[in-house]
Amino acid sequence: MQNSELSGILLMDKPQGFTSHDVVAKLRGILHTRKIGHGGTLDPLATGVLPVFVGGATKAADFAAAQDKEYVAGFTLGYNTDTQDVTGETLQTSGKRAAREEVEQAIARFLGPQQQVPPMYSAVKVNGKKLYDLARKGQEVERPAREIIVHEIELTDFDENAQKGTLRLVVSKGTYVRTIINDLGEKLGTLAVMHSLTRTRSGAYALDQCHSFDEVGQAMQDGTMPQLLLPTDSLFLEHPAVRLTDEGAERIARGAVVFPRQTSGMPEQAGALCRVYHEGRFLMLGQVRELDKGGLGLFVFKNFR
Repeated sequence: MQNSELSGILLMDKPQGFTSHDVVAKLRGILHTRKIGHGGTLDPLATGVLPVFVGGATKAADFAAAQDKEYVAGFTLGYNTDTQDVTGETLQTSGKRAAREEVEQAIARFLGPQQQVPPMYSAVKVNGKKLYDLARKGQEVERPAREIIVHEIELTDFDENAQKGTLRLVVSKGTYVRTIINDLGEKLGTLAVMHSLTRTRSGAYALDQCHSFDEVGQAMQDGTMPQLLLPTDSLFLEHPAVRLTDEGAERIARGAVVFPRQTSGMPEQAGALCRVYHEGRFLMLGQVRELDKGGLGLFVFKNFR
C-alpha cells in the first residue's frame, strides 16, 4: 500500500509537552504523508484523546472538533497564574482554605449553558490575532464571551489538607477547563489553578482506543498501519444509516436531491442528519429537508467520496 492511500481516523494518546500541531507534524514524518490534521486542540500540558485525520478523512476533522469532550482535570487552590495552569507565572496567592462540601456546592453552579470568556493564553483569535501571541507580548485585550455548555461536572477527589482535587467534566466545543477551574477559585473566595488535564473522550472515541507514537511507528514497519485507522463514518455513528439505490447514487453524484423511493432507511423528519452508503461504501453525511413541492428529500450535507 502506498502511504498516500492511507485514509481514516487515528486516535492518538497525546503526550504531555506536545501541542496538537506537534503531534500532527511528528505523524507526518512517521506516516510519510502531508494530508493529515487533528480534530480538537489540546494544550501542551494536557494528555489524552486526540483524533487525527489522515488522507480523505481530513474532510471530517471539523466535525470532531465540534463534538462534546470529557476531561479529568486536577486543580490546586490557593494561587493563580497568567495561563490559568501550572505552566504559567504566579500572579497571586491566597491563604483561604476550602472544605470539600464548599467545593461540591461551588462546582454545581457550573452545570448547564453559560457564557465563558476565553483566557488570554489561548488560540482564540481577536481581530485576526491569536490571543496567546498577544499575551506573550504582555498585552491583554477584551475578549467576547462565548456560549458553552457544561453537560456534567463532578468532584471525584478532594484533599482538604493539600487543597488539591480532581474534576470530571463533559463539556461542549470551545470550553476551556482551566478557565472553569480559575472561576471555581473565585466562587470559593480564593484562587485556583489547573495542574493536570486528560481528555478521556472526544465524541464517541475513548482513551482506551488510543495509540502511542511507538505503536504507530511499529505498525508502519509491520505494514499493519491500515488496521489502526478507523473508518471516517465511525465519527457519525449517532446518526442513522441510509442506503441508496443505484438511481439514488447516480443522483447524489451530481448533487441532485434523492427521493425516499431511492433510499432505504431515510429518516422521516426534516433536518435529520444521516450516514449515506451505496453498495457498502460510505459516501457522505446527508440531511433530510422539506421539498418545495411537499414531501422530503435527501441532500448532500458533507461529501466524503
